[in-house]
Amino acid sequence: MNIKIIDYDMGNVHSVQNALTFLGYESSLAVDASSIHEADCLILPGVGAFEDGMVSLHKKKMIEPLKEAFVRGKKILGICLGMQLLLDKSYEMGEHVGLGFIKGEVTRFSFDSEGLKIPHMGWNSLDISKKDPIFENLPETPYVYFVHSYHVKITDESLILATTHYGKPFCSAFKSGQTYGLQFHPEKSQEVGLKILKNFLENT
Repeated sequence: MNIKIIDYDMGNVHSVQNALTFLGYESSLAVDASSIHEADCLILPGVGAFEDGMVSLHKKKMIEPLKEAFVRGKKILGICLGMQLLLDKSYEMGEHVGLGFIKGEVTRFSFDSEGLKIPHMGWNSLDISKKDPIFENLPETPYVYFVHSYHVKITDESLILATTHYGKPFCSAFKSGQTYGLQFHPEKSQEVGLKILKNFLENT
């Protein structure tokens, strides 16, 4: 399987690659359109602002190849910012258009009186609402690592695989066809995260 990690200058590509190497998988970085076309499986990680991510994908001419991969049903995994970029739009520092693979929008956490800090950072649990191969052989209440100030709101809630509670429930994992989105960082989530990555590559 040809595994490509999208390198669009937005963060933690080597952390993801190191996790895959630890699991015994060979992967390489996709730095242009042609390397995306070659892939059987694409991982879109990311740390940073939504607008910067879309601008970088545009500059590297990666948007159309990614859309083609989605339409053709290639395996795609969006992580953190990568998950958010899969949606229609974001309201992070203005309104910005996303890849549009998943109908919905990205909004900032808003709390009335809970006193919760933004960003949501640290370990939190997944409330798995739908059985899926990506969650096989996990603990009953798996804990994973988050760092984010914005979260996704999906139009079709039947796509939601798991939610997490931070002041209120938010979507922490979704699936549409062969495309998955994870708001947490599996590469930083120790044994649980490694199992999720392995499940994505082998079982989905």
